[in-house]
Amino acid sequence: MTPSLLLPTNDGGTRAYQLGPATTWARPVAPLTARRAYAAAHVIPETGADNTPGAPARLDWDATLAYRHELWSYGLGVADAMDTAQRGMGLDWAATAELIKRTGAEAAAVAAAGGAATAGKSIRDLVACGAGTDQLDPAALPAGAAGLRAVIDAYREQIAVVREAGPKVIIMASRALAAVARGPEDYLSVYSALLQEADQPVILHWLGTMFDPALAGYWGSDDVARATETFLGLIREHADKVDGVKVSLLDAAHEVALRAALPAGVRLYTGDDFNYPELIDGDGTHHSDALLGIFAAIYPAASVALQKYDAGGAPGARAVLDSTRELGRHIFAAPTFYYKTGIAFLSWLNGKQPGFQMVGGLQSGRSVVHLAHTFELADRAGLLLDPPLAAHRMGDFLRVAGVGA
Repeated sequence: MTPSLLLPTNDGGTRAYQLGPATTWARPVAPLTARRAYAAAHVIPETGADNTPGAPARLDWDATLAYRHELWSYGLGVADAMDTAQRGMGLDWAATAELIKRTGAEAAAVAAAGGAATAGKSIRDLVACGAGTDQLDPAALPAGAAGLRAVIDAYREQIAVVREAGPKVIIMASRALAAVARGPEDYLSVYSALLQEADQPVILHWLGTMFDPALAGYWGSDDVARATETFLGLIREHADKVDGVKVSLLDAAHEVALRAALPAGVRLYTGDDFNYPELIDGDGTHHSDALLGIFAAIYPAASVALQKYDAGGAPGARAVLDSTRELGRHIFAAPTFYYKTGIAFLSWLNGKQPGFQMVGGLQSGRSVVHLAHTFELADRAGLLLDPPLAAHRMGDFLRVAGVGA
């Protein structure tokens, strides 16, 4: 008999919910090849850390790195030090730099070990890390050329940390650049300088305002079509330095058109946590690869879907991805930037961290009812890996929250 418990409803009441049986998700016996996929991983704080807004981040390194090993064991790459890891929302640059160094060292060990799911993979295949400018205060930057120089220097500092650690570089969207840039030419000057200096192809990151309102007008325009032309012009000029682009605008039609317009050899890593099933599946001519926060929550299902693509079973692969869509849309519901709370909540329910805590106190970013529905949708998708444990922890959470009291 599977566990049952009372879940809260929007009207202040409760309803009975019976969990389904556990789903068995097979780990790959060979590296995944049909799609390139990175799961954007979250971070886990020390249980005794301050974890209040503005406090320096103190991470539980054992749990944080163990989560990355879990992702690797399912054949997925890890996108680290990204917005899922709470860049700009609790994870300061000092902790980020340490995260990049430690994850790079772990990836090197995994690459050397050559396990079934990672055989032949390089460090850059296993992990890509975000390099940004979040050591700067955008409000304190000077205007004009001096501000742009400060942005370039901040990027260079972070890129150097990633390069030294060994992962692939992801050039993240910059709040500081958005604050000082006065038009497309400023974006082009900054990114062109960085790409000319790149010793390996990088991933460019375009993050929409639903994820970070401070990035309004990125690429020099609020008009997405005009911004896209600037973006494409940059990529075409430096195609040999661009491994791919990660686009997180939650606009499937835009992504399909951009994907078709990219130069040969430049990948589109979907960052669309709403429409990833059809984008990864493709249109018969092109498909998207993946660099997704939702993959950190659905990684067993994502791995099985990618295994099916490798085996030539595209319809079955698409069906697995579709089965996770409702959960993804709920976790990333507006305000979208609090999606990280749902990913950490599922990590805790599945026993991957000792407590439901997040740096900066971000565990408060979602309501009890929202998280209860996250629990239900994860169960329906077979993503509560140990249903009795998940039910026990959910019961504890609800009792502390006063549900049924």
